[in-house]
Formats: sequence, structure tokens, C-alpha cells
Amino acid sequence: MAFTRATGKHRGASRTARRTRKIAGTATLAATGIVASMAAPALAASAGTPAENTGLQQAVVMGDELAGRVAAQADAQEAAAEAAAAQAKAEAVAQRAADEAARRAEAAEKKAKAEHEAKQRAAREAERKRLNAFVAPVADSYVSTGYKASSSLWSSGSHTGIDFHAATGTSVHAVGAGTVVEAGWGGAYGNNIVIKMHDGTYTQYGHLSSIGVSVGQSVTPGQQIGLSGATGNATGPHLHFEARTGPDYGSDIDPIAYLRAHGVDV
Repeated sequence: MAFTRATGKHRGASRTARRTRKIAGTATLAATGIVASMAAPALAASAGTPAENTGLQQAVVMGDELAGRVAAQADAQEAAAEAAAAQAKAEAVAQRAADEAARRAEAAEKKAKAEHEAKQRAAREAERKRLNAFVAPVADSYVSTGYKASSSLWSSGSHTGIDFHAATGTSVHAVGAGTVVEAGWGGAYGNNIVIKMHDGTYTQYGHLSSIGVSVGQSVTPGQQIGLSGATGNATGPHLHFEARTGPDYGSDIDPIAYLRAHGVDV
């Protein structure tokens, strides 16, 4: 029977502890390939001793297990690296797709905004042209009495406007955009309307059978403002039209030249 002494701080490790460290060290050397060079001396030194008592078999087994674990760990790390690379690639592709989609969306938004602004400009321009346009006061009619025609029918001795042929009840239109400054009875003019135009001139519509606007109201080109008739000093139904520099009688100007200057064919 072998006797061992209890180890203390002043004594070396026991034989059992030394053998355990040797086995672990041999396993480590086996994992790194060094055990191959140490195997022969170990066997020579242990000649005649049963293999199970040398610890060499245990070291080889432990080395194989350690090598397997190292290989498995390396495979796992490689797989993780490949997965990370694949994920990074997928994220890069997704980011490029998102960037392209954002670029296209921004381009589409800019295009839509530009088209909307272009439509607004076109609408404003069309409205501006419409408001600046002039039309004849009676559609599909003709001048039956010219400007400055002489007759005792008029107190001034001459015609201060022009007459448009129109049966009673024919629609009468504002020739352009403006604001109504007079709407009611006008003496010899009968029921009449005076409009201050946007360009500062005035137009008058006389002998109306009815009035459809009121003072202060804004009107647009071609808007119906009343119906023709024969009220006031008139021998029959028609529309008396005047162009003026002011709202009152006596400020008349040539109405045909006025309408033609504003693009109306009369």
C-alpha cells in the first residue's frame, strides 16, 4: 500500500494531482498537433505498463473531442459570418430599393406639383383673359341705329349711342367685367343700367323691360344683366347701348369704336 502525505503550502502536489495536470496538458498538446511528437517517448517510458494506466488513451480521446469542438466552433463561426454577410447584402439591396422608391416618389411628387402649378397658372390666365374679354351686349344682333345719327327724337339732336335690334325680352349682357353703379329708371332711357368697367370706362344699357342686377354688384363678360324692351323714350323694342368716359349723360364716346377696340366684331 502506498502512503501519501497531506500536502500543504510547503509541500509539492500529490502524485494524483500531477497525473491529472499531465493528462490535461497532453490533451492540449494533442489538439495542437504536438502530441504526435511526444507519443513515442511516452510509450517508451511506459513500457510494460497497461495502457489504461498510462493516461495516453485518455489524452488522445480528449484531444479528439477538443479538436472536434474547435472544428464545430469554427464551422459555427463561419456559418454565422456567412449569415451576417447574406443579411448585410439583403439589407443593402433593400436599402437601394427603398432609396430608388423614395427617389421615384419624390420625382412623381415634383411632377405632380409642377403639373398642378401649371394648371393653376393656366386657369388664372384663362380667368384673366375671360375677365378682360368683351362681348356684344346682344348676341346674334346688328346695329339698327348708328352713333351720332340726327333726329328730333333725341333732345341733343343726335344719337348718343347705338341701337341693337332686339325683340322685347331678349337677353342683354354686360359687355365686360365691371361693377354696377346705376340700376333703375333713367328718364328718357327708361329702365337702364350703368356699369363701371375694369378699365375705368362706363357702359350704359337702356330701354330695358326688366333689370337683373343691383348697384354695387360685380358682373363678368357675357353675364345677363336684364332683358330688352321699349321703356322710356322709345318707338319700339331695342337695346340702346352707350360707351362713356364717365357715369353721366354727355360723356359718351363712339360705342362701335369702343367695342371694336376691345375685340368685339360689330
